[in-house]
Amino acid sequence: MDSTDAPAPILVIACGALSHEIQQLKAMNGWGHIKIQCLDAGLHNRPQQIPGELREQIQRYRPQYDNIFVAYADCGTGGAIDAVLEEEGIERLAGAHCYSFYAGEAQFNQMADECAGTFYLTDFLAQHFERLVIRGLKLDLHPELHQDYFGNYERVVYLSQRRDEQILAAARNAAERLGLEFQHRHCGYGDLEKGLRSQVIAYA
Repeated sequence: MDSTDAPAPILVIACGALSHEIQQLKAMNGWGHIKIQCLDAGLHNRPQQIPGELREQIQRYRPQYDNIFVAYADCGTGGAIDAVLEEEGIERLAGAHCYSFYAGEAQFNQMADECAGTFYLTDFLAQHFERLVIRGLKLDLHPELHQDYFGNYERVVYLSQRRDEQILAAARNAAERLGLEFQHRHCGYGDLEKGLRSQVIAYA
């Protein structure tokens, strides 16, 4: 292929919790022109900081990239991410959070209707449960806070991206640690792939 026919590079600014999945989709689909810049997945515990971090990254990389896409959902920011992206003229993944685009909006809404008190895990969260949940919420230092955080939850639903027995075991252990019923639903990449593919086509 002549270099002039090569697709223009696309910068994907992503949540660190999606890094592995986006890298896998990039490799599977031959999206060599996609570059990935990840923010700290620990921002899940500080969602109010996400919009400012995104703005900083967008403004930092805009001189280098004509095409930028944000691999975040709303992620508990109450529309603040959308406000930043509207100002910057950039799109993001559809949905309220990663659980809904992994499961699919209709399936996620059904699960939420079945049991509002559901704590969701993805591959990343299951693998990093100790760091992001236990230590992230300081439950290791203040176990008395467990009831405050999880008293209204009834179950853990693990939405898996990979079929991996070790990650499945980690998810089960997380549910046991929280004292909640455990369910597993395999989702694969869900609407994450569709969202990225739409941007690849849009910028082709």
